Amino acid sequence: MVDYELLKKIVEAPGVSGYEFLGVRDVVIEAFKPYVDEIKVDKLGNVIAHKKGSGPKVMLAGHMDQIGLMVTHIEKNGFLRVAPVGGVDPRTLIAQRFKVWIGPNEYIYGVGGSVPPHIQKPEERTKAPTWDQVFIDIGAESKEEAEEMGVKIGTVITWDGRLERLGKHRLLSIAHDDRIAVYILAEAARKLGETDADVYFVATVQEEVGLRGARVSAFGIDPDYGFALDVTIAADVPGTPEHKQITQLGKGTAIKIMDRSVICHPKIVRWMEELAKKYEIPYQWDILTGGGTDAGAIHLNKSGVPSGGISIPARYIHSNTEVVDERDVDASVELTVKVLEHIGELEI
Repeated sequence: MVDYELLKKIVEAPGVSGYEFLGVRDVVIEAFKPYVDEIKVDKLGNVIAHKKGSGPKVMLAGHMDQIGLMVTHIEKNGFLRVAPVGGVDPRTLIAQRFKVWIGPNEYIYGVGGSVPPHIQKPEERTKAPTWDQVFIDIGAESKEEAEEMGVKIGTVITWDGRLERLGKHRLLSIAHDDRIAVYILAEAARKLGETDADVYFVATVQEEVGLRGARVSAFGIDPDYGFALDVTIAADVPGTPEHKQITQLGKGTAIKIMDRSVICHPKIVRWMEELAKKYEIPYQWDILTGGGTDAGAIHLNKSGVPSGGISIPARYIHSNTEVVDERDVDASVELTVKVLEHIGELEI
């Protein structure tokens, strides 16, 4: 079963790409601290939790940054103009509650707005809003009042999302992408049994804007093997043909074969499949043609790093209502543990 309180701390802490220090970084450090030998934060902000061993050097990455918004202009009447940080669809802003981060763990509320449909032209009502048509309303009546409230150019904003249970097995939250993977890494560190592996659990920064944290941390660690843990699309919803669903909630962890950033090493893929079968871990396959993970940066490090991926099926990613299944989460924890316990048996 998922440790609900730990996951709640991780997913709800602020950490837009490049601003992970606003809250999530400290939460992650505390989550790993009891189970590793040392923790450091590198120059870009990656949290590297090291469990020392004499065997193969293994890097496991889950990104702790989340998509969000950045203030680019404050209107004379106090409204905030914003730009996306990462892959934000402007349609997901309208009539939503936001947190405007004026300091570490300090925020004011905002509301996503646009021109009301009642006064739009008929042809405008059928079109998705553009970034020029959306704004954030923080209740200020002037630019000066907005500034007095703590808002500046460059202030970052997240949705006002929280962790909730949805049905019997589902978990609804902001930032499951990719805090659910950070949680899985922390749980794997806690449950890890006998292994000679020299393990680096890395909560990376700035994945959503180009795999930047994974690139620099992989260079510093120089691993023998790399694994990225990230969400993948579960399009198992009405209107999606079965062959386009990628994965399904509740069917187990997903072993990545390929995404837009990496073709996982075939020997690692089949070895992971054998581990899943041996330990009766439910699994499915992940071939994602429209997205990438930290493995895309790790496997290109220096002269190359044989890499694999463990994916967590998720619905409605890149919104404040991302949904995962705790059975898939538990299966992902178990597979991660078995990968580390048996990595010495892998031959490439």
